[in-house]
Amino acid sequence: MNGHLKPHRTVVMIVDDDITNLKFAKNILSDIYDVFTVPSAKKMFELLDTRQPSLIILDINMPDTDGIEALKLLKRNASTSDIPVIFVTARNDPESEAAGLSLGAVDYITKPFEPHALLKRVEIHLTMESQRRTLERQKTELQNFNENLKRMVREEVSKVVELQNTILNTLADLVESRDDTTGGHVLRTQKWIGILADSLRNAGVYADEISAWNMRLLVQSSQLHDAGKISISDSILLKPGKLTFEEFEEIKRHTVFGVRIIDKICRGTSESSFLEYARIFAGTHHEKWDGSGYPKGLREHDIPLQGRLMAVADVYDALISERPYKKAFSHEEAVRIILDGSGTHFDPAIVDCFRRSVDSFRV
Repeated sequence: MNGHLKPHRTVVMIVDDDITNLKFAKNILSDIYDVFTVPSAKKMFELLDTRQPSLIILDINMPDTDGIEALKLLKRNASTSDIPVIFVTARNDPESEAAGLSLGAVDYITKPFEPHALLKRVEIHLTMESQRRTLERQKTELQNFNENLKRMVREEVSKVVELQNTILNTLADLVESRDDTTGGHVLRTQKWIGILADSLRNAGVYADEISAWNMRLLVQSSQLHDAGKISISDSILLKPGKLTFEEFEEIKRHTVFGVRIIDKICRGTSESSFLEYARIFAGTHHEKWDGSGYPKGLREHDIPLQGRLMAVADVYDALISERPYKKAFSHEEAVRIILDGSGTHFDPAIVDCFRRSVDSFRV
């Protein structure tokens, strides 16, 4: 027998082969809930295909499919597994009680029904189920919110990275176009920096400092180590012969000019911290380990690690490249010169890592 549905009322299904029990339970609950009375587990599963209750009261002892087997089937089916089930047992049947609870029933009621206890048990478990569903919905909404937030953050990060790449690549192209005698120097030194940084990281050299680096940004920023050449006169920068002392003193100023150019860019944007690597490369790549470099005459660990790395990469590339005033050195000759400069021009720890990775430097 089925109850007649009323709008917005919670549906409770009672499954019992005893018609008297069905009528008695329905009389207790029907003032508050829409009640379906079902005489067998088979009939219950037929009704569940078209109508799902908010709670099922299930008798254990029924012919054909008993309550225990019916409960197993309910829990195996994804569409019914979350429906709370209160099972009904005879008094003094602890085995059935334990079996039902272990299978996922939320409670048990003994027969004959005590009206107030039945109403209270149903009310409690419907409230708990409502709260569970509310929590599940809120959890889903929170997960969706978090996923949307993550997506938005990824999109914004992607935009920032794209802007950073555009700035770095545009400036690097500008620098490269100013000095066509060093064709490919920017891209090659970028490659050498990546090899050296990986070699140091793999060897555990300066591990604490390197672990804090954004390696992608570091390698990209190395493109701007010669940014200051933009400010050097063509008559000096493009001179085909050897520079005079005065001209060399002027070209040495590209380190200072590079820092100034990057500082000007930083003043024009709130997202300028990514240029810090570029500033360090530009200002310190001609400093030397023994303090004889420029522009500040820094020595040893007073020279930022990025500058000490670029010193090796920059000199190596200059050695293997042909210039109007010199022929290209072979890879082997360039390696020997770098090794000989350990402790004077270059950081010995970096030169040692360079020595271990020289095969990766072959063009």
